[in-house]
Amino acid sequence: MALITGVRRHAARSRAGEYALFALFVAPNLLLLLVFVYRPLAETFRLSFYDWDLISPTKTAVGFDNYLDYFGDATNRYILRNTLFFSAGTIAGTITIALGLALLLNGRLVGRNQARTLLFAPYVVSGAAIGIVWLFVFDPRFGLVSALLQKVGLDSPNWYNDPDYAMPMVMIVFIWKNLGYATVVYLAGLQTIPRELYEASRVDGASALGRLRHVTLPHLSPMTFFLLVTLFLNSMQVFDIIRVMTRGGPLDSTKTMVYQIYEQAFVNFRIGDASTVACVLFVLLLGVTWLQI
Repeated sequence: MALITGVRRHAARSRAGEYALFALFVAPNLLLLLVFVYRPLAETFRLSFYDWDLISPTKTAVGFDNYLDYFGDATNRYILRNTLFFSAGTIAGTITIALGLALLLNGRLVGRNQARTLLFAPYVVSGAAIGIVWLFVFDPRFGLVSALLQKVGLDSPNWYNDPDYAMPMVMIVFIWKNLGYATVVYLAGLQTIPRELYEASRVDGASALGRLRHVTLPHLSPMTFFLLVTLFLNSMQVFDIIRVMTRGGPLDSTKTMVYQIYEQAFVNFRIGDASTVACVLFVLLLGVTWLQI
């Protein structure tokens, strides 16, 4: 009996030591999250119920007026549609093109490794730097896109000043920047598919399209889900490319919710309105991510 009691005490001490070690490792990260993530998040929710200009020492409580004004303003609904359209378009474009490139680069090609490196490089480059480069690419008079269109007898649209073309321009740049990231994820998934499955499907007479539909795509579903979540979060929070290329214009055609937060807070000095938009964006991101999971 004494032996059993001693064993239990030793096990309890071991568990207590493991918990203490766990707390020791987790505490620094948890402290950083509390200070730099959860505290600002709570402060943002609090400020959304105030009218404050960032300079005045006093804040005026307005209750839910900021939220009522936000949902009652047609401009805010337009910017929300812009954000969702940008996110849906860039996710669909990135995943579709990345899958095709991954299938191509998964084969035995000369210079395959170099192509993978070049494809991934834009992802690690600053979005602001990429935006500056693509400003010259889309220049309607001297840009590369204009030169290519002229070769087929077409005039280049005025990408910067035409609301119908400004959003597609920004979406193209975002897709180009994130294409390498999505391609690498799909390449990793392709390399985990057993070759025996493809051989068995060939024996059964499956075509290349059939193998893609019944073997490749089902095995890539975890990668597709991962990309849906990460690309959705990234696309909903895009700022640097829009700031450099269009500044939300023309006529708010490229303004998204994140850019609206920046503009309301640091251009118009309306912290209450900016916090309200941030809270709506947070709830939207949380809800859509939860639905995806």
